[in-house]
Amino acid sequence: MIVLREMRRRAKTLVGPMLGMALTGYFAYHLVEGDRGLRAWVYLTQELRLAKQNLSNAAAERTELEHRVAHMRPDHVDPDLLDAQIRRTLDVTRPDEIVIMAPPEKR
Repeated sequence: MIVLREMRRRAKTLVGPMLGMALTGYFAYHLVEGDRGLRAWVYLTQELRLAKQNLSNAAAERTELEHRVAHMRPDHVDPDLLDAQIRRTLDVTRPDEIVIMAPPEKR
């Protein structure tokens, strides 16, 4: 009986700290591994960096295309650009030209 009473008294003093340690462990785990934890934050940061890089590449390509389209207006056509576009589309060369084949561009 005395042993049982002593065990209950010690259990009552240990329950609070053990519960606090378990709660701290739970929150610490979810701080690192949770849906909004540190690992998810690092992953989203990398995704954001990649998306910004893709955006800047697309913006540069758009600027280049807008520049090319600006020179193809009906009232002002750049002769060199028109010549290059016709040659590229029709695969036409002059007899005195040398053709160097390049690998196709990846898109």
